[in-house]
Amino acid sequence: MKEVAGPEAVRVLVATKAKPSHDNGSLLEKEFYESFLDVLNSPKQTGRFNISTQFAYYKEVVYKPDFEKKIMGKPVVYDMDMSSGDFLALLYLLKLPVELINLKGILISPTGWATSATVDVVYDLLHMMGRDDIPVGLGDVFAVGQVHPTFPGIGDCKYVKAIPLGSGGLMDSDTLYGLARDLPRSPRRYTAENSVKSGAPRDTDHPELRQPSAVDVWKSIVESLDPGSKITILTNGPLTNLAKIIHSENSTSVIQEVYIVGGNIDNDTNKGNVFTVPSNEHAEFNIFLDPLAAKIVFESKLNITLIPLQLQKRVGSVCAILNQLGTKSGTPESAFSVAPAVKAMAITTET
Repeated sequence: MKEVAGPEAVRVLVATKAKPSHDNGSLLEKEFYESFLDVLNSPKQTGRFNISTQFAYYKEVVYKPDFEKKIMGKPVVYDMDMSSGDFLALLYLLKLPVELINLKGILISPTGWATSATVDVVYDLLHMMGRDDIPVGLGDVFAVGQVHPTFPGIGDCKYVKAIPLGSGGLMDSDTLYGLARDLPRSPRRYTAENSVKSGAPRDTDHPELRQPSAVDVWKSIVESLDPGSKITILTNGPLTNLAKIIHSENSTSVIQEVYIVGGNIDNDTNKGNVFTVPSNEHAEFNIFLDPLAAKIVFESKLNITLIPLQLQKRVGSVCAILNQLGTKSGTPESAFSVAPAVKAMAITTET
C-alpha cells in the first residue's frame, strides 16, 4: 500500500501508534481496553470445562446464557480466518462483559489460514465458553475473482497457495497444531450443503442442519438489531466476507465502523510478512490473500480504521505476554491459550 492523493485515492484512517500503558508494573507496554492477561485469567465468564481433567465422554448439551435482564453493549461482529492469533482474540471478546461488547456473530473466511471444516474448532471453543448462542457463518472458499464462472464449486487457489502446509498436506491451523482435541466437543458441527442446487443427487432431509453462510448469518444479525442500532465489524483475516456483504442489498447502512487488522504501509523499511513469496517484499497476508476484496472494501466509503503490520509489531512484547500466560493459567481459556500461541510464535521466529 502507498499513500496517494487524487481521484484514485480512498479515505482510510490508519492507526500509527497504540496508547502507552498507565500501569508501570504491567508487562504489557500498551494500553488495552482491559488488560489482555487479566481478562483471560479472570474467573468471570470462564469456560465450563477443565481441559486438563475433563472426561473424554460427556452428555451433549447446548449452553445458551440468559441475558434477558442485562443491558447489552456495543454490537460487534468478528470476521476471522481461524489462525491461532484469531482464537486468542476471540477468547478476549468472549471474556469481556456483554454490557461492554455484545458479540452478535462470527464470520469465518476459509480463504486464509484454515479450511472450511475448521469451523468445528470455533464451535468447540464457543461450547467451552458456554456461548452456543453465537451464530457462526462460513464464507466463500475462493477469493474474489477466483471462482470458476460456470461451476461455483471449483476455482483457483492463486493466493492461498502462499499458506505453508503442515503434516499430511493439511494446514496446521485446521487443528490448531493438534491442540484442538483438548477442547470439549460441541453438538454444533460443520455440515456441508446437500442439495440438488449444489450438485448433490437429492435435497437434504434436514436443511436446518446446513452450515449457514457468512451472508446468512449477517442478514440474521441485521434483522435482530434494535431500531437505530449499528454494528462494529472487527476483521483479522482476508476481507472476502466483508466484500460480499458490501455487495449484498442494503447491507452497509447498519455498519457503524470497521477495524481491519492488515495491510502494510509501503516504504523502503517496512517489510511485509508473506514469507513464502520472497519476490513480494512488502505484502501483508490478510490483504495478499484476497486483494480484490480489499479493493472493494477500501472503496466502499465505510468508516474504516486500518491497523497495519508495522503497528501490530509495536503493540508489546509477545514473549513477555506468553511468559505471563504460562505462569498465570488460572482459567481453562488461559491454559488453552498458551500452547497454540507458543507454537505460532515459534513458527514465526523460524521463518
